[in-house]
Amino acid sequence: MLEYTGIRVRDLERSRRFYTTGLGLVAGKTGRMAAGGVWLELTDPESRAVLELNFYPDQPPYREGDELDHLGFLVRDLDASIRQLTELGARVRIPPFREGQDRLAFLSDPDGVWIELSERVASDEPPTSHAME
Repeated sequence: MLEYTGIRVRDLERSRRFYTTGLGLVAGKTGRMAAGGVWLELTDPESRAVLELNFYPDQPPYREGDELDHLGFLVRDLDASIRQLTELGARVRIPPFREGQDRLAFLSDPDGVWIELSERVASDEPPTSHAME
Protein backbone atom coordinates (compact mmCIF):
# COMPACT_ATOMS: atom_id res chain seq x y z
CA MET A 1 0.00 0.00 0.00
CA LEU A 2 1.46 3.37 -0.99
CA GLU A 3 1.58 5.22 2.31
CA TYR A 4 3.18 8.55 1.39
CA THR A 5 5.63 10.39 -0.85
CA GLY A 6 8.73 12.04 0.61
CA ILE A 7 10.40 14.97 -1.10
CA ARG A 8 13.61 16.84 -0.30
CA VAL A 9 13.26 20.53 0.38
CA ARG A 10 15.82 23.32 0.65
CA ASP A 11 13.88 25.41 3.20
CA LEU A 12 11.47 23.51 5.46
CA GLU A 13 9.44 26.54 6.58
CA ARG A 14 9.10 27.92 3.05
CA SER A 15 7.93 24.53 1.79
CA ARG A 16 5.51 24.11 4.72
CA ARG A 17 3.92 27.48 3.90
CA PHE A 18 3.76 26.67 0.17
CA TYR A 19 1.95 23.35 0.64
CA THR A 20 -0.30 24.42 3.55
CA THR A 21 -1.25 27.97 2.56
CA GLY A 22 -1.00 27.45 -1.18
CA LEU A 23 -2.43 23.94 -1.59
CA GLY A 24 -4.44 23.38 1.59
CA LEU A 25 -2.44 20.53 3.11
CA VAL A 26 -2.48 20.31 6.91
CA ALA A 27 0.76 20.09 8.90
CA GLY A 28 0.97 17.08 11.21
CA LYS A 29 3.76 15.15 12.90
CA THR A 30 7.34 16.30 12.65
CA GLY A 31 10.53 14.66 13.79
CA ARG A 32 14.27 14.31 13.57
CA MET A 33 15.97 11.48 11.69
CA ALA A 34 18.81 9.53 13.23
CA ALA A 35 20.99 10.82 10.36
CA GLY A 36 20.28 14.44 11.35
CA GLY A 37 17.54 15.43 8.95
CA VAL A 38 14.09 16.73 9.85
CA TRP A 39 10.78 15.46 8.47
CA LEU A 40 7.31 16.99 8.46
CA GLU A 41 4.09 15.21 7.44
CA LEU A 42 1.47 17.16 5.50
CA THR A 43 -1.95 15.62 4.88
CA ASP A 44 -4.57 16.44 2.29
CA PRO A 45 -7.80 16.82 4.31
CA GLU A 46 -9.93 15.40 1.48
CA SER A 47 -7.94 12.47 0.08
CA ARG A 48 -5.89 11.77 3.26
CA ALA A 49 -2.80 11.50 1.02
CA VAL A 50 0.43 12.32 2.86
CA LEU A 51 3.36 14.36 1.60
CA GLU A 52 6.48 14.11 3.75
CA LEU A 53 8.88 17.05 3.57
CA ASN A 54 12.50 16.03 4.25
CA PHE A 55 15.11 18.63 5.11
CA TYR A 56 18.78 17.63 5.42
CA PRO A 57 20.64 20.68 6.78
CA ASP A 58 24.14 19.18 6.59
CA GLN A 59 23.85 17.57 3.15
CA PRO A 60 25.48 19.04 0.06
CA PRO A 61 23.18 20.96 -2.27
CA TYR A 62 21.25 18.86 -4.72
CA ARG A 63 20.46 19.47 -8.36
CA GLU A 64 16.99 20.24 -9.66
CA GLY A 65 15.36 16.88 -10.24
CA ASP A 66 16.76 15.37 -7.04
CA GLU A 67 13.76 16.53 -5.01
CA LEU A 68 12.02 13.14 -4.84
CA ASP A 69 13.48 11.66 -1.69
CA HIS A 70 11.60 8.37 -1.51
CA LEU A 71 8.24 6.62 -1.79
CA GLY A 72 6.96 5.03 1.42
CA PHE A 73 5.10 1.68 1.27
CA LEU A 74 3.47 -0.17 4.14
CA VAL A 75 3.93 -3.95 3.73
CA ARG A 76 2.67 -6.97 5.66
CA ASP A 77 5.93 -8.95 5.52
CA LEU A 78 9.12 -6.92 5.15
CA ASP A 79 11.45 -9.85 4.47
CA ALA A 80 9.19 -11.39 1.82
CA SER A 81 8.74 -8.00 0.16
CA ILE A 82 12.51 -7.45 0.03
CA ARG A 83 13.04 -10.90 -1.51
CA GLN A 84 10.37 -10.32 -4.14
CA LEU A 85 11.54 -6.82 -5.02
CA THR A 86 15.23 -7.79 -5.29
CA GLU A 87 14.20 -10.60 -7.64
CA LEU A 88 12.52 -7.88 -9.72
CA GLY A 89 15.66 -5.72 -9.86
CA ALA A 90 15.61 -3.68 -6.62
CA ARG A 91 18.82 -3.04 -4.66
CA VAL A 92 18.86 -3.02 -0.87
CA ARG A 93 20.30 0.37 0.13
CA ILE A 94 19.71 0.25 3.91
CA PRO A 95 19.02 -3.23 5.29
CA PRO A 96 16.12 -3.85 7.68
CA PHE A 97 16.22 -2.15 11.06
CA ARG A 98 13.75 -1.54 13.87
CA GLU A 99 12.39 1.84 14.81
CA GLY A 100 9.74 1.85 17.52
CA GLN A 101 6.78 -0.16 16.22
CA ASP A 102 8.16 -0.45 12.68
CA ARG A 103 10.69 -2.53 10.83
CA LEU A 104 12.06 -0.45 7.98
CA ALA A 105 14.30 -0.99 4.98
CA PHE A 106 15.29 1.21 2.06
CA LEU A 107 15.65 -0.16 -1.46
CA SER A 108 16.04 1.42 -4.85
CA ASP A 109 13.95 0.40 -7.82
CA PRO A 110 15.62 -0.62 -11.11
CA ASP A 111 15.84 3.07 -12.10
CA GLY A 112 17.35 4.19 -8.79
CA VAL A 113 14.23 5.66 -7.12
CA TRP A 114 14.47 5.10 -3.36
CA ILE A 115 11.65 3.18 -1.67
CA GLU A 116 11.03 2.85 2.05
CA LEU A 117 9.32 -0.36 3.13
CA SER A 118 7.67 -0.32 6.55
CA GLU A 119 6.21 -3.25 8.47
CA ARG A 120 4.28 -2.53 11.69
CA VAL A 121 5.44 -4.64 14.64
CA ALA A 122 5.08 -4.23 18.39
CA SER A 123 8.25 -3.11 20.16
CA ASP A 124 9.45 -1.59 23.40
CA GLU A 125 12.70 -0.43 21.78
CA PRO A 126 13.35 3.34 21.71
CA PRO A 127 13.13 4.84 18.20
CA THR A 128 16.23 5.90 16.29
CA SER A 129 14.30 8.89 14.93
CA HIS A 130 11.46 10.40 16.87
CA ALA A 131 8.67 12.90 16.74
CA MET A 132 9.55 16.31 18.15
CA GLU A 133 7.25 17.91 20.70
